[in-house]
Amino acid sequence: MFVSGRIFIQRKGNTMPSRDATTHWEGGLQNGKGHVTLDSSNAGQFDVSFPTRAGNPEGQTSPEELIAAAHSSCLAMNLSGVLESQNLRADSIDVSAEVTLGPAAGGGFEISGIAITLRASVPGVDAAKFAELAKTAEQTCPVSKALAGTTITLDAALD
Repeated sequence: MFVSGRIFIQRKGNTMPSRDATTHWEGGLQNGKGHVTLDSSNAGQFDVSFPTRAGNPEGQTSPEELIAAAHSSCLAMNLSGVLESQNLRADSIDVSAEVTLGPAAGGGFEISGIAITLRASVPGVDAAKFAELAKTAEQTCPVSKALAGTTITLDAALD
């Protein structure tokens, strides 16, 4: 369905919006540069280049940093929902994701791992139950599912 310049996906009676971004690139891999624009939200435009992706960021972002942002925010939201399904509510949830770029077998590069660190303050839950709920949240997080071919580690604990 096409509505107001956006594509919407129909699922079980719910309308789920798609999100989009574009990148404009000029030049080759080593000397080229690009600009990523977050089109759906119009939240910003970010410079990217391969030398800063593989080295010092120098104020530029990278696909890996954008994946880390997506993963950490998705997991925080998803954990909140998992907690609510158990009649629990977090006072705070902090999630960081470290996405590592490495060489791929056969050439090129791949995301070689994602290390998630999750800390939360959740009244009324013990450490064992929290670890179980955090694992459920990570396994059911849409971004985790999208990255299923990547090794994802989860370090979850209560504050």
